[in-house]
Amino acid sequence: MLRSNTLCVLTWVLCLLSAGVPGPVHADEGARSLTRPFRVGERLTYDISFLNISAGTAVMEVGPGDAVGNHPSGRFITTAVSSPKVTRFFPVDNRVESLTDLTTLLPERMTFRRREGKKKEDIEYVFHRNDNTVSATRGGVTEVLPIPAETQDLISCLYYVRSLLPLKPGASQALTVYHDKKIRQIEVRVEKIELLDGPWGNLEAAQVLVIMPFQGIFLNQGNIRVWFTTDERRVPLRMKAKVVIGSIVADLVDGIPEVTRVK
Repeated sequence: MLRSNTLCVLTWVLCLLSAGVPGPVHADEGARSLTRPFRVGERLTYDISFLNISAGTAVMEVGPGDAVGNHPSGRFITTAVSSPKVTRFFPVDNRVESLTDLTTLLPERMTFRRREGKKKEDIEYVFHRNDNTVSATRGGVTEVLPIPAETQDLISCLYYVRSLLPLKPGASQALTVYHDKKIRQIEVRVEKIELLDGPWGNLEAAQVLVIMPFQGIFLNQGNIRVWFTTDERRVPLRMKAKVVIGSIVADLVDGIPEVTRVK
């Protein structure tokens, strides 16, 4: 049987890898210039499997956000639900949203509506960029903690990496992520370029390793791999996270973009 903490991994895998297909969005005049490999309105659906068993479905969307000063903002939304068979003994119905400034790709607010088995929990992080603090509300208790200026949340960090990381073997990037009252250091590294088969056909993809050398999110050290198309859209095709027994895999099954396939 799937244990509750194993099922929780599928949510975090997808939270970290929310993405959309591009319509380039550029920074305002005088701000950091980043090309965005996503656009508002994208909706991608992933099939999640564990030990070759269908464990659930996740949908990732990029929606319009509230105004963040004079900058455009977006709302990165990930929902993950367990399959009917899994739901019989352990239902999962999670929703995570990150309101992010699209100019800097720094988050303003992240909310996590967590429903796993009998556990119900609502978490909210509000980032205060003027004084470099975050207000974390969990279980009805709010704490204000100091954070570094460029701190990301668990969703915005991958949008940020997708915009900056060169998809070439050996390229790497380090960044700071706030999670569960702690500042985490994460490294992202491009391992290789390969042809990847799946529902999308046969595509050239960059295999990217996300290194998170801490415990608490995953059962082991939490490293996950993502395969992005190597074109300007950098579409995430597959995500894989090892757990104590086997691996959890998420494959793109709906919303597959029109990209050039390798014959």
